[in-house]
Amino acid sequence: MHTDERRRLIGELLRRREHVTVDELMSACGASGATIRRDLDVLALHGVLRRVHGGAMSLVTGGENPEYGHRELEDHAAKVRIAAGVAAMLPDRGHVWLDSGTTATEIARRLRQREMTIMPMSLRAVSLLCPDDPPAGRRPEVLMPGGSLVPGELSFRGPMTESNIRSLRFDAAVVTPCALNLKDGLLAHDLDDAAVKRAGLESAARVIVACAGAKWDASAVALVATLDAVDAIVTDRRLSPEERAHLAQHSVEAVIV
Repeated sequence: MHTDERRRLIGELLRRREHVTVDELMSACGASGATIRRDLDVLALHGVLRRVHGGAMSLVTGGENPEYGHRELEDHAAKVRIAAGVAAMLPDRGHVWLDSGTTATEIARRLRQREMTIMPMSLRAVSLLCPDDPPAGRRPEVLMPGGSLVPGELSFRGPMTESNIRSLRFDAAVVTPCALNLKDGLLAHDLDDAAVKRAGLESAARVIVACAGAKWDASAVALVATLDAVDAIVTDRRLSPEERAHLAQHSVEAVIV
């Protein structure tokens, strides 16, 4: 079983159960004890589980918020490809607004040695763009948006965040919607998150949407923007001729990675 598949299975088991042992995971995954222990250590660092003697405890039943850690593992390979595609479209020495979320964090990882100014919407991205031991050579200037932090997500929200975004003008905004469909456009699960995304894209000359295929044709409660506000979509989804034609009607460039 591939590493990503094995770790995804471990995460799924811990969504349904309070505790799993290393022996149980060895049997379920067909892997050695040493491999399973390394997987558990990595997943603990991502906030998916808590390591205990002989196995792991679920964070769901413990009342903590493991959602970001679980999402970070989902479609990881696709997010890496999308991040590379988005990074290639961003201008050097430009001013970039970067959304929050797991895909945006992967994009930040690709921009650590780019000469540009970036306003990221999460502390996770900030930690990647401003490491304790920065590499020699080029690196971005980081602008902090201010506002309130969402626990678990570590993303910025609220009127202060929106006001500070709207006071600036960006060459490009990278938006990572929670859902996307051709009828409604870009959607978010949270009203405050939608307001921040809307402020970002309305303050940019060019809007690039980073969206894994799993989010296509999905639904969410809050409208961020229609497709008319979008310049390009970077995705791993194989679009049908009808979908391509619909995007072209709205002058949206489709980049498939």
